[in-house]
Amino acid sequence: MSGTGPRESVFPTRMALTNTKTRLKGAQTGHSLLAKKRDALTTRFRAILRKVDEAKRKMGRVMQLASFSLAEVTYATGDIAYLVQQQAKSASFKVRANQENVSGVVLPTFEVDRVPGTDFNLTGLGRGGQQVLRSKEIYAKAVETLVELASLQTAFMILDEVIRATNRRVNAIEHVVIPRLDNTIKYIISELDEMDREEFFRLKKVQGKKKRDAEAAEAKRNAELTEQSLQSDSTVSTGQSAEAPLEDDSTTVDLLSSKDEDVIF
Repeated sequence: MSGTGPRESVFPTRMALTNTKTRLKGAQTGHSLLAKKRDALTTRFRAILRKVDEAKRKMGRVMQLASFSLAEVTYATGDIAYLVQQQAKSASFKVRANQENVSGVVLPTFEVDRVPGTDFNLTGLGRGGQQVLRSKEIYAKAVETLVELASLQTAFMILDEVIRATNRRVNAIEHVVIPRLDNTIKYIISELDEMDREEFFRLKKVQGKKKRDAEAAEAKRNAELTEQSLQSDSTVSTGQSAEAPLEDDSTTVDLLSSKDEDVIF
């Protein structure tokens, strides 16, 4: 029997067939759209992956330079941690969060706004001022690289989760939903064909019975007509045979009762 395999429990009717075909068309359209979304997300995911790798390498180089510059500052001026803590009044960097839409997926992006001015104008005034400024610029670049890496890493994790969910949906539609709807459509079509054959056979039987009944009725009618015609013929012949003796009797009576005319010679 066609339509074997997992299918939905439906009553095989024309309306159910139309609804199932509509659902199958929608499932195929959804599968196509999800596949395109998956491809777009995968392309963006690979691009972000390359950027993450570059940002991590850059971060490693920048932090290495920052560590060396801090060592130079410490060697030239000594420990300046207490000076930094005393002179820090406001933030030198501000992080602004934005959103980016990629195929219906909202990805957060972080941007660094550097506040003009500085609170460390007097740091390194006695000695090591050049090393302090260079260390400050390197650490500022490290903060910018760190924010960029955080933005890419967040987008990377979100895209990874969304791609997994989209792959699960695409596989479910492709391997579960569409085959089940196909089996349901085949089952309904086979049942409707079977019902059509049964209906044709029933109509053929009914037509044959009506034809036999009509022939029997026609034969019965012909027999009745034949019997009526025979009865009418026998009645007519009986009437004719009954009138003939009456005429003979009247003739005999007339002959006996008649008188001979006088004969004159």
